[in-house]
Amino acid sequence: MDFRLSDDELALRDAVTEFATEKVAPVIGDYYERGEFPYDLVAELGRMGIFGAPFDEKYDGAGGDYFMLCLALEQLARVDSSVAITVEAAVSLGAMPIYRFGTDEQKQRWLPRLCRGEALAAFGLTEPGGGSDAGATQTKAVIEGDEWVINGAKCFITNAGTDITDLVTVTAVTGTTEDGKPEISSIIVPNGTPGFTVGQKYSKVGWCASDTRELFFDDCRVPVANLLGQRGRGYAQFLQILDEGRIAIAALSTGLAQGCIDESIRYAGEREAFGRPIGSNQAIQFMIADMEVRAHTSRLAYYDAAARMRAEEPFKRQASIAKLHASNAAVDNARAATQIFGGYGFMNETPVARMWRDTKILEIGEGTSEIQRMLIARDLMLFRLRDGLFAPGGVVASTHFVLGPVW
Repeated sequence: MDFRLSDDELALRDAVTEFATEKVAPVIGDYYERGEFPYDLVAELGRMGIFGAPFDEKYDGAGGDYFMLCLALEQLARVDSSVAITVEAAVSLGAMPIYRFGTDEQKQRWLPRLCRGEALAAFGLTEPGGGSDAGATQTKAVIEGDEWVINGAKCFITNAGTDITDLVTVTAVTGTTEDGKPEISSIIVPNGTPGFTVGQKYSKVGWCASDTRELFFDDCRVPVANLLGQRGRGYAQFLQILDEGRIAIAALSTGLAQGCIDESIRYAGEREAFGRPIGSNQAIQFMIADMEVRAHTSRLAYYDAAARMRAEEPFKRQASIAKLHASNAAVDNARAATQIFGGYGFMNETPVARMWRDTKILEIGEGTSEIQRMLIARDLMLFRLRDGLFAPGGVVASTHFVLGPVW
């Protein structure tokens, strides 16, 4: 197994690293403090082709794949997570559902602008009363004539209210299945549609230069042709999208974890205490060594999941492992970096303070750490049962009891 990058992958990684260092780093602190969306940075990333990285060239994409998107996200997050999550949500949650499940007409209409970064798309799954229970969707859509009429609300939606947001794809209950369960479908709602209202920006702990809002649908009407994919397959579609997105979040988390190392090494060489650089103290060296171990293993985890995805092999468990481990690593590294910086680490003017504020959401968004553990355990148990590795009446029974609702 060879995880060395190709020439094209190295070129992309280096170009994004240069952009993050030279263009993002000098200005992002001011954007963050003002809570302002960085339109100029997003536009330049669009011109670089980052938003089109995993999409076909016929839609103005770069003709790459999902792993190339992940490489870009890691390098962006080494400097700032607000810009990184804007790209991640726009691509893996906004444009990817249309690319995966859309009709030719839908792809031709929406993807070119999204791939060029001239427009953003959002993903409306989470609801005020739902959280991790995305199957408990309350938003409803019914057909009247040749239109869907949508009523409901979504919350915590990234890229939903920018000046360049073109659309949000929402999940809604569109009927009842034969066994009496809710039929959930996905519907494209263009920005500006009557009855579609975007709430005010949230006041957030972190990701302060990204756009996150609540959405409201009050007799919102869109054409029946705006159905994305097969009716009743909306929930299954977005489970697939979230599996892929967890690799991207793992890459973003790895970048943040690495950024904490970069800042800590620099500071440990500059800051003196008791007549010598603090980096000469073994306690600091060991902290940084542990940080490196966490970032390195996080990188290997998302590389492995992305490699399986690229090879069209099952990757659900590996994506959850990568997301769980990398988000934990980001939190641990940010805490360690703040400790190394001491009082300066508590000041918002320092990058590590922003990193510390940005980390917690990584253990929540696109599937909480608890959900990842559930998915990992479920996949492991089904794998063992399928291959007959448990003795009947023995471990199977006790494991089934422990996992309970997972089944």
